[in-house]
Amino acid sequence: MCRIGSIKSKKYRHFSLALKLMRSQQKGHDNSGFALVAQDLGGIFENYKNLPILSMAVTDEGMKYAEDLLHQIGFVRVFQYTPEVYPDKSLRIETMPNYVFEVFQYPKNYKTASREEKENLLLDTRLKLRSYLEKNEEGFVYSFWEDVISLKEIGDPNDIGKYFNLLSEEVNLKAKIITAQCRQNTNYDIVRYAAHPFFLQGYTTLTNGENTFYEKNKLMQQKLHRGYIGFESDSQCFLYTLHYVHKILKWPLKYYKHVLTPLPFEEMEKRDNKNVLERIKTSLSNLEINGPNTTIGVLPDGTMFNVIDSKKLRPTVVCKGKYDGDDMVIMTSEVCGANELLPDRDISKDIYTNERELVVVDNDLNIQRISQ
Repeated sequence: MCRIGSIKSKKYRHFSLALKLMRSQQKGHDNSGFALVAQDLGGIFENYKNLPILSMAVTDEGMKYAEDLLHQIGFVRVFQYTPEVYPDKSLRIETMPNYVFEVFQYPKNYKTASREEKENLLLDTRLKLRSYLEKNEEGFVYSFWEDVISLKEIGDPNDIGKYFNLLSEEVNLKAKIITAQCRQNTNYDIVRYAAHPFFLQGYTTLTNGENTFYEKNKLMQQKLHRGYIGFESDSQCFLYTLHYVHKILKWPLKYYKHVLTPLPFEEMEKRDNKNVLERIKTSLSNLEINGPNTTIGVLPDGTMFNVIDSKKLRPTVVCKGKYDGDDMVIMTSEVCGANELLPDRDISKDIYTNERELVVVDNDLNIQRISQ
């Protein structure tokens, strides 16, 4: 099983908390990697809230191509963070030559562009970068978005932490939302793109478990949006469905659960909104999921949520408590992760998401349970 976890706080929190959260869940992991996506950034990125940040791991040639492409489009780099790494032959990690975290000004001709035009530019630029890097085996581009950075690496999570010095708070990397995964989906090849969290246009998901309806999800999603690519893991389908339901169709988040695991028709008959539920089930049946799984998600506005499969075969715990004197909410696949960071919380208030609900955490850290 994958190990997944997320942290949401009103204060900026150091990236090291994500590694500590996942480290306590290591039992049984296969050293296939560690990955994180951080949103609503503080620290060294706090002054660049409205500018896109490029996150890549590339060769020298991949770096040159990316710089040339961005220059041609008109992006201007205003800040670059190059992590100081600590190589050691004893570390179990498959490194890349260059790790890129760069902040850019939008091209001048986008000064008065709409939000949608800017979002399309960022998406299309990332897709061009990925296409070249993938075709020429020159590296990986994980995100190109405002107020977001991504890191994915193959190897032992502890060794990855040592290599990037992630446990040291001397490196001023902080965020209010940090999602992380320890161990990849082992049904597929171990590649960086297969590592959760998955990110697209402000949306993030990470899943513990599997989706046995992967093929039919994939066949439909490939036709829905140019950004639905890769499919290195069956869990990417959860991201694409979230993006499609919430951003493209512009439906309220509560309907995401109805698309993933719709109610049986006989149960819909008892609902006041049965006509809506029936139409969702019939029109989007190829986006239903199956199998044991639990998914943590983040919306562009910072809302964090959890849904699980309709049989509750992969539980998740949602915990709220004090960390360093201030409230924090943790969602994680194993309660030992929450015990590591929030040992003094009232465990009687822990929520184990049930099979017919959506657990949502807003930016004031209020927790809402929405029944399906």
